[in-house]
Amino acid sequence: MVADHTENLFRRPRFDVSHRPFIIIWEVTRACDLACVHCRAEAIRWRNPSELTTDEGKQLLDQAAAIGPPAPLFVLTGGDPMKRPDLRELIEYGAARGLPVALSPSATPLLTAGTLEELRGCGLKALSLSLDGDSVRMHDSFRGVDGVFERTMELWAAARACGLKVQVNTTVVRQNVAALPAIARMALERNVMTWVLFFMVPTGRASALSPLDADECEDVMNFLYDVAGTVRVKTTEGHHFRRVVIQRAILERRGLSADAVLRLGPLYQRLSQALEPWPRKATIHVRRSPMDINAGRGFVFISHIGEVHPSGFLPLAAGNVRKNPLLEIYRQSPLFVRMRDNRALGGRCGPCEFTTVCGGSRSRALAIAGDPLAEDPLCAYQPGSFPYPEDVARVLEQR
Repeated sequence: MVADHTENLFRRPRFDVSHRPFIIIWEVTRACDLACVHCRAEAIRWRNPSELTTDEGKQLLDQAAAIGPPAPLFVLTGGDPMKRPDLRELIEYGAARGLPVALSPSATPLLTAGTLEELRGCGLKALSLSLDGDSVRMHDSFRGVDGVFERTMELWAAARACGLKVQVNTTVVRQNVAALPAIARMALERNVMTWVLFFMVPTGRASALSPLDADECEDVMNFLYDVAGTVRVKTTEGHHFRRVVIQRAILERRGLSADAVLRLGPLYQRLSQALEPWPRKATIHVRRSPMDINAGRGFVFISHIGEVHPSGFLPLAAGNVRKNPLLEIYRQSPLFVRMRDNRALGGRCGPCEFTTVCGGSRSRALAIAGDPLAEDPLCAYQPGSFPYPEDVARVLEQR
């Protein structure tokens, strides 16, 4: 019997997420020189003249800074943020206002080691880079441009050298799922801050890709739990990873095999075998669940033209920062209020005992069922089927 480590499984914001967000993502532009096959934004090469201006961007940063303390994490994304000539000014302004500013750029010639050093000097704290394959062929085929894999590796090393924290993002689809063990090893060897796996939502260009089915997704998430004993793992639009963390921790406390109890499938077996040998640190700190936030619940996305969404993958606007303050939209808009009401969830998500720590992907529910409150079709779990409900209840009471 292993030690009980179901205590403190969750990373939770230290405030009421119905009152304020934990993370703010601003899509500063949709312009980008890549042609990624899974692009949510369906980015094009030129900037939209209706983008928020520099002054409007600073007003948005002012509003974000006024939310704290603690200040929300503020992420500048795109498209490719490097296409905005005022990017340095915006980073410097946000940092001066006390915001932890992160950047999610594209690996194009616009971003160099020297640029990263300069942005670090402006106050940038962290960088996220996309890695959707373990080889030049696979990754560059996702990006639609040659040379992106090698440039990503160079930027990863340069970012670490200048003191930036590096997050690596991987979109999980059928075309690259077999590469996950190799990408995990790269993340370990290069001391990644966090490996974030995006479970594909069929929106934008991603609609043409082949998603995993629900059982395969379950296998991948259990594989990620194994990885997370050594590398910090987070999922995006894969909120039921939090359920898997609870289930696996309970089974470990009881000394039971996850493979047998959860009936893990052949994809899990293949990924696990490909991962070996793998160092097993199994620290409680690493194995804690990703932050308990969801679309509109601790999370807010602002588009390049100022529209406010519960998620960047959920194309329903609740308002526009050009007309109303961000916090007013977040707190009061009917869309955001509905997103935070777990009692409104339909299908299996409604009665699920894990709803309060999961809630499913509202973006995927909208994309596939046409209803953002429908059940998450990528979750295979049947409510009440986990054989240790008393353990689940005890863990959830700790929230």
